[in-house]
Amino acid sequence: MAAMTDGTTWLAAPRSITFGGYHVVLARGLTPEELADRLAENVDDMRYVAVAVGEHTGSSLEELLDDTFGDLYDGIGLRLGRAGDWAYAVAYGGWQGEFGSLEPVSRGGVHACLLEYEEENGKPVPPQFEYAHDGRLMSACNLHLDASWGYQGVAGDAATALRLQDLFTAADLPDPGLDRREVHHTALGVVEQFLGLSLPKALIVDGTLPAVVLEPA
Repeated sequence: MAAMTDGTTWLAAPRSITFGGYHVVLARGLTPEELADRLAENVDDMRYVAVAVGEHTGSSLEELLDDTFGDLYDGIGLRLGRAGDWAYAVAYGGWQGEFGSLEPVSRGGVHACLLEYEEENGKPVPPQFEYAHDGRLMSACNLHLDASWGYQGVAGDAATALRLQDLFTAADLPDPGLDRREVHHTALGVVEQFLGLSLPKALIVDGTLPAVVLEPA
């Protein structure tokens, strides 16, 4: 059961999952396969479907994307799993800027959460958090809690956002005197506590999981 208690703060380590950062969506109320289907529908530029490609490590899925599309970053793949009550999908390839808001993913009473960091972006883009439920944005913020990137408190449903903001305050955040990686780590811990999140580090980083590739419908 150790893998179920890894939390999410390990995502704050450099290249915690792969080069380029991390894009993880968790959902309560969906199977991993249903989550993949909804994420395929949520790509902005055109309609995609999730095509199962068997079990993969992160590296082997990246190799498959490179072979299939001619360049790793011209395709998007997802590795799928479950941690407690939450299904999760970890993105690989060219996911940066491709997905829309989580609100449609959360339709029908689903709870959906995004943790994302474009670590290799040329601009110092902060890590992002978004939580939606039943088609509504409940809370969202950047996890550097950095006003230079628009942080003016947690956005979303007033009551839900206030509860998260109170947790940040109790953790002495925001604190402009802290190193950004330390803020990132602490803020992930606050979000983890807020929603009861966990991701199995060893399985995601070194293990094998069912995978899909997003292909045009």
